[in-house]
Amino acid sequence: MIKDFKLKSSENVEIFYSPHNEYINSSAKVVLVGITPGWQQMEIAFRTAITSLKEQESYEEACKKAKFAARMAGSMRDNLIYMLQEIGLHDFLKVSHVRKLFDSDCSLLHTTSLIRFPVFVSQENYNGHQPSLINHTFLYRAVLESFLPELESLNHPLIVPLGKSVERVLRRLLEEQKIQEMKILWGFPHPSGANGHRIKQFQNSKKSMQEMLCEYLSNTEFRKA
Repeated sequence: MIKDFKLKSSENVEIFYSPHNEYINSSAKVVLVGITPGWQQMEIAFRTAITSLKEQESYEEACKKAKFAARMAGSMRDNLIYMLQEIGLHDFLKVSHVRKLFDSDCSLLHTTSLIRFPVFVSQENYNGHQPSLINHTFLYRAVLESFLPELESLNHPLIVPLGKSVERVLRRLLEEQKIQEMKILWGFPHPSGANGHRIKQFQNSKKSMQEMLCEYLSNTEFRKA
């Protein structure tokens, strides 16, 4: 979090560069969408990219390796894998376990954020609530500049918004017709360990998510995508 890597700021809200969201898997069939990378992901991404470049690998390869190392890093990844496994995503994608989606040789998964680069408020991880992502002009503009172009580069995947904050933004983008109707798995809780209501939210929406998966993933066009 130094001046050289600061991309932009507004009062106490700052956006910093991180290399891992430079890599985009445009052929993915499932895209997990968070709010913004946190400091832990940022730190892992930089360390991985630095190691790759020291080994004389290309910038593209360094960003790719940073992506695989940092995406949904920490306990959040374990929580995420557990819930995706429980709703049966692995069955529809014909993999033995959801954990396989995070392997570097698997092209089925892409992970990203509404704001692709790390956001900090008063030098703390931004949680999507304070300030409101929808009502804060600076942050919402960052979503439009960051997320929309990336979404257009993807080949009609299943979108899994991680938590209510992401859902609210996607619903607003739909209302404003900035994005078209797509396959969205509504109701998935944010997998962070800090989300104390995660388990209850998951149990309440599990059945409806399974029904949505049956509807979306039985579509032959999706399977061919």
